[in-house]
Amino acid sequence: MQTDRRETIKLMALGGAGVMLGTPSLAAPAAPAVAGEATPVREPAREIPVDAAYDVIVVGGGIAGVAAAVAAARNGAKTALLEKEYALGGLATLGNVVIYLPICDGKGHKVMGGLGEEMLKVSLRDGNAQIPDAWQREATLEERAKHRYRVTYNAASYILSLEEFILENKIDLWYDTRFCNVITENDRITAVVVENKSGRRAMTCRAVVDATGDADVCAVAGEPTVSRATNVASAWYYYTIGGQIKLDPCSQSFPPDPRKDPGHGRSYAGDNARDVTDQIIHGRRMVREHLASFREKHQRQDIFPTTLATFHGFRMTRRLEGEVVLKHEDDHRWFDDAVALTGDWRKSGPVFALPYRTMIGVKNKNLAVAGRCISSEGQAWDVTRVIPTCSVTGEAVGTAAAMSCKNDAGFRGLAVPELQDQLRKQGVILDRKLVEG
Repeated sequence: MQTDRRETIKLMALGGAGVMLGTPSLAAPAAPAVAGEATPVREPAREIPVDAAYDVIVVGGGIAGVAAAVAAARNGAKTALLEKEYALGGLATLGNVVIYLPICDGKGHKVMGGLGEEMLKVSLRDGNAQIPDAWQREATLEERAKHRYRVTYNAASYILSLEEFILENKIDLWYDTRFCNVITENDRITAVVVENKSGRRAMTCRAVVDATGDADVCAVAGEPTVSRATNVASAWYYYTIGGQIKLDPCSQSFPPDPRKDPGHGRSYAGDNARDVTDQIIHGRRMVREHLASFREKHQRQDIFPTTLATFHGFRMTRRLEGEVVLKHEDDHRWFDDAVALTGDWRKSGPVFALPYRTMIGVKNKNLAVAGRCISSEGQAWDVTRVIPTCSVTGEAVGTAAAMSCKNDAGFRGLAVPELQDQLRKQGVILDRKLVEG
């Protein structure tokens, strides 16, 4: 929503008076694309219009971003959600990764409530699939242990439902809007700089949630980050055979621990411009090869792609290095600042408590992260990068963002017990016995 009175923020080539710019724009590649182009160029100084003022700005409209925006708005914050694509959901929709993984521990206990469960149900609004029977009624632990609480949904349906969900919650949604920079003052982000069809613009804010999946805001804002160049080629897609539509989860094999190289061919970094393009090209080459293989195997030529992924298939790219780093051995360990729980989508049994300190900035008082770029490492990163964990971390920091705006306390100044109480009121499960039992 634009303000009636246009304000401007003056950005000089090397910074403006009274403000501190973030690091250079993410649009610039890490290395010159062509030899001999290493000499930097200087962009002329310009004034950037301020289009709007918000309490909370959420950057990234994947599952984590949607959850963060909804939680912030429901807690009274004027909220904006910025998304560079033309649809919400990220990998969960545009990437065709259409499995809302379990919100239970595999032993019959639900470990995620609140938006973690609500957003699972949003994926099924038009009746394209159903929740497992044992989770729709009163059932024993033994019955529920046989069927994990997960669903496979229709990506197009979820795109429509997520947009409806955002608009129902009175969130100011900006599509085709790419995050570029931040303006900081006294260890706070005071404005977010974006580019869209209206040009380069700024939006002022009191709190920011980085839900980019790649810690883009953290990197620009000077937060400590960790990046891994161990991603493989991946491009889930749908195809038809004999009039039936099928999903091919097309991907190279990968280790669950992102610290390890996949051990075959080239791997990719999600924060390198060249790698992103090359990974997409490689993934689509694999799609063509898979289709050719299917045609040969079935001895028929009427096998065609129907829906390609239009969002890159990276798993773990760059993340915040927070005060606390969640590790795989933290399974069944309770943290006093836990703001969400998650099971392990890969196997039954583990339950992780997710500490608030894995989600809040180290340098910037009013910056938090949600989704796959929270502070976790090794196999714990593999556990926390998926859809349900994105939704519960989004709810945690979105709620915290709104609460912190009420007294300008920043994320670190917020009383964690008060945040935990509010999350429990919203249906979030924070049960120490589920973790330690």
